[in-house]
Amino acid sequence: MDQCPCGSAQTYSDCCEPIITGSQTAQTAEALMRARYSAYVQGQVQFIYQSTYPDKRSGYSEQEIEAWSRNSEWQGLTIIATHQGGPEDETGTVEFIAAYTEKDRPVRHHEIASFRRHEGGWYFYDGQPPPARPVVRDRPKVGRNEPCPCGSGLKFKKCCGRG
Repeated sequence: MDQCPCGSAQTYSDCCEPIITGSQTAQTAEALMRARYSAYVQGQVQFIYQSTYPDKRSGYSEQEIEAWSRNSEWQGLTIIATHQGGPEDETGTVEFIAAYTEKDRPVRHHEIASFRRHEGGWYFYDGQPPPARPVVRDRPKVGRNEPCPCGSGLKFKKCCGRG
């Protein structure tokens, strides 16, 4: 009993596999998001294509999706937040981070994916990067010519502020 790649703590056969094989439909946008991630891990390119909103499929290349899927080492999916996307909704969003390694380089793909219902089923519609969040300092800003807060006796620019 292999755990599902989507991180749900269920087995693949009880979680995403029925959605990917078409024996069950995704009841929520998050369920479809999880199944799409698992499809990338499993190399199920047809499902990724078919679960994309019909009007948005023209930009997809199954060969490119398959190459990316097979040439990446998938490390995990983290769902950050969902908005709507329930059984009674027509639209929804899922913010997620998909972690993988590509060409020995770790990648964290952070996206807000939008989903829409079409003919009774959920479909991936579009994805956008999350908005930039402002940096909030946990201590006051140190000027370049002020003493370094580490206590070295040097100016900040000559000590910890070198960069």
